[in-house]
Amino acid sequence: MLSLQKILQARPTVSKVAVKTPLALSRSLSGADREVRLKLETIQPTGSFKIRGAMNAISNLSDAERQAGVVCASTGNHGRAIAFAAQQLGAKATICMSELVPQNKVDAIREIGADVVIVGRSQDDAQREVNRLVQEKGMSEIPPFDHEDVIAGQGTIGLEIVEDWPEVDTIIVPLSGGGLVGGIALAAKSVSFDIKVIGVSMKRGAAMAESLKRGRPIEVEEQPSLADSLGGGIGLHNELTFQLAQELVDDVILLDEKQIASGMQHMYHNEGLVTEGAAAVAVPVITEQLSPRLGKNVAFVVSGCNVDMQMFEKVIAGELPYGS
Repeated sequence: MLSLQKILQARPTVSKVAVKTPLALSRSLSGADREVRLKLETIQPTGSFKIRGAMNAISNLSDAERQAGVVCASTGNHGRAIAFAAQQLGAKATICMSELVPQNKVDAIREIGADVVIVGRSQDDAQREVNRLVQEKGMSEIPPFDHEDVIAGQGTIGLEIVEDWPEVDTIIVPLSGGGLVGGIALAAKSVSFDIKVIGVSMKRGAAMAESLKRGRPIEVEEQPSLADSLGGGIGLHNELTFQLAQELVDDVILLDEKQIASGMQHMYHNEGLVTEGAAAVAVPVITEQLSPRLGKNVAFVVSGCNVDMQMFEKVIAGELPYGS
């Protein structure tokens, strides 16, 4: 069973490649009645939090499984983390991606040495290719979120937050498939169930948010978004993260593209940080008071910096690449 103990066990494995990231004060988002701190996962070796879960999952495979190779479907950051962790552990990685994944993320994965397969226009199309490779080639799948070892690895972020800041009462987390928010919520609420966890996603194809609304995992149409790493389905046969989100996430906020862009602009101009759209989603939640769950001591996970720089420059210049 997934538990705090499994997250604690993941920590020494994760620490072999992942940085214990700082929880930095944000003066631009803090005020007289609220302190906000940034959990800077942007400084991880692969530029996002995903290295934690990837390293934990591949480390727990047998030597024979690593020799047969690992495979995953990814919108970018998970694939990059799997490629990096596999390289560190002597395994061959194959990453399956849809045509919607930005080219910069595809190129970064290839540079690490993984094989990249581009198929279809959705995460579900990429997943079908993963299923074929598992069946025909005997590879081990490391899914991006619905996997105990992946969730436990991401949960080490929650441990670090509550240890570094015992007074934290709210944690804001980008919400996609639920591995990040599930692991963090499990870790934090195991320490104090009073800590509120807020998940934030985009309005353009938020699979977990819509699934929670319907009370069951469903498929949604994927659409281009500045928060591209939050895209993709959660799987109709989701085994872990849907239930974790149902039980442990206190609020879910959806943002339009203008709000996501404003978050990226704020992080750049006020914090000096280049971030993906997904990594800046907490900004409007705080500045626009979008959740009644916001407390006085708020941490938010700045999840990644692997953004297409041409796109980023357009956003900073005030352009909005996608509709609302």
